Amino acid sequence: MLVVEDDHDIAELVAHYLQRAGYRTEVLNSGSEVLPHVREQVPDLVLLDLMLPGLNGLEICRAMRSEPTLAAIPIIMLTAKSEEADRIVGLELGGDDYVTKPFSPKELVARVGAVLRRAGRSRSGQRRLRFGDVLIDAEQHVVTVDGAEVRLTAKEYLLLKYLVEHPGRVLSRDLLLSDVWGYRYTGGTRTVDVHIRRLREKVPVLRDAIVTIKQFGYKLLESPAPAARRP
Repeated sequence: MLVVEDDHDIAELVAHYLQRAGYRTEVLNSGSEVLPHVREQVPDLVLLDLMLPGLNGLEICRAMRSEPTLAAIPIIMLTAKSEEADRIVGLELGGDDYVTKPFSPKELVARVGAVLRRAGRSRSGQRRLRFGDVLIDAEQHVVTVDGAEVRLTAKEYLLLKYLVEHPGRVLSRDLLLSDVWGYRYTGGTRTVDVHIRRLREKVPVLRDAIVTIKQFGYKLLESPAPAARRP
């Protein structure tokens, strides 16, 4: 597990609690060190401060999500910024969770465990899911549409997988936050809307297949609309 934090005291505190919980940790204090490091040695999870020297956390997250070999690594963002707009930017770029400073080290460890469990479930469940021409390969963590790969962030992938696993079911925003985002997520239900919008943009068949249930949540149709099927 990789801790990226330029404040040495915070980095040591986080590493100490993670090690007490049984995790092997490494610490980096500069953003410019992160990408070369994770390309050489892929971690199970990255705890990523946003305000870093060399390369900031948002740039690192964007770069990791754009590289197929790094895109599935869970990322928990650590930041002093608590505004909703800042959280949404971080999550849109592919963060799996967002923790604002000051934070409880014990809660942070619990969030780490929850994110790792969700990532593990995505690998250990059904290997392939299909929705029309959309194929989800859970083993490779890859989504293709009519054979062409679609690049999704880790959270977009998990949200799509959850929807495809529950076709025809009306899913509240709170339920999606609980089951996809997990342990005591506090980012607000607007986060769900942002990720649904991104899925609709990246996977056109979902534009009509994901139905908005006003003031409640979303439902994925049992199958794509006829117009969206291949001729």
